Amino acid sequence: MPAPFPADESVVGARRLTLREREEIACRNAAGEGVRAIARAIDRSPSTVSRELRRGTVRRKSGYRATVAQTLADQRSRRPKTRRLACEDRLREHVQNRLHAKDSPEQISRRLVLLFPDDTSMRVSHETIYRSLYVQGRGGLRRELVKCLRTGRALRKPRRTADRRGRLAGMVNIAHRPPEVLDRAVPGHWEGDLITGAENKSAIGTLVERSTGYVMLLHLPDSHRADDVQAAMLEVMSRLPQTLRRTLTWDQGQEMANHAAIAVAAQLEIFFCDPHSPWQRAINENTNGLLRQYFPKGTDLSGYHRDYLEFVAAQLNNRPRKRLGWRTPAESLDRLLSDQEPRPVLR
Repeated sequence: MPAPFPADESVVGARRLTLREREEIACRNAAGEGVRAIARAIDRSPSTVSRELRRGTVRRKSGYRATVAQTLADQRSRRPKTRRLACEDRLREHVQNRLHAKDSPEQISRRLVLLFPDDTSMRVSHETIYRSLYVQGRGGLRRELVKCLRTGRALRKPRRTADRRGRLAGMVNIAHRPPEVLDRAVPGHWEGDLITGAENKSAIGTLVERSTGYVMLLHLPDSHRADDVQAAMLEVMSRLPQTLRRTLTWDQGQEMANHAAIAVAAQLEIFFCDPHSPWQRAINENTNGLLRQYFPKGTDLSGYHRDYLEFVAAQLNNRPRKRLGWRTPAESLDRLLSDQEPRPVLR
């Protein structure tokens, strides 16, 4: 029958190893048992045992010692700990200088390894930098340095852990999209999304052809509900020949609730990106960024006339692009359709 635990171990949380468990690890490790066998014996995960052996071995010759490991664990668990950026003046000064230079915390953290390869005191994680900026009492960095971050937020914005939007009935994931869409050699594959105005109460639809970057805009003066988006989509798609209506890739927004009807009427396949994955519509995202020069964030987009939307689309479609060999999207689209030398076309 095993001896009872010492009084000081009875209050140790189940998450932490006790001295008795460390003694068991030491005996079995000295006997040559493997990590998994030791883990089964003390009912812990193999990763816990492996980490404990690594942390508790000070000298390779002496091996793992339970009392030494317990002392080291007690030292690590002492609170409060001195913050890295609060006690390392040289490191703190370097981080502050790089923040003033508009480097992101991750860029600063990764760059330290290259700049100071042999100086382990010049190491800090990007999370530590963020905590020093945003969490009061973490110390080290001045609070006003948050203005140097690209977001400039005074408070840290938590990540969304789950997608709360309802899934669209019958949607087809982007994973099932034809392989020919990726190489952009065949015209007729589109990416789409909405750019929204103040408080998301107004919107303009954006469509971009993947191979040429040709842009079409959806006029949504009344609302961007599913019926309005469907009507606008079919109106602009009716201008295109069938060869330019192959696929459409869109975000999982409720504005596309009528996607099945759009697909049938426009004779094209519609695919949907994964939640919170804008890089799966990279060309469209880039175009939306360009459109913000004409439609600034925080404005009422319902006030823009249809003629102005066509003017903006024409400007983008007649702008030379590096990836097109400095041809314009309009020229490139005409070239693909006619298979002739490009000629300037104003649209």
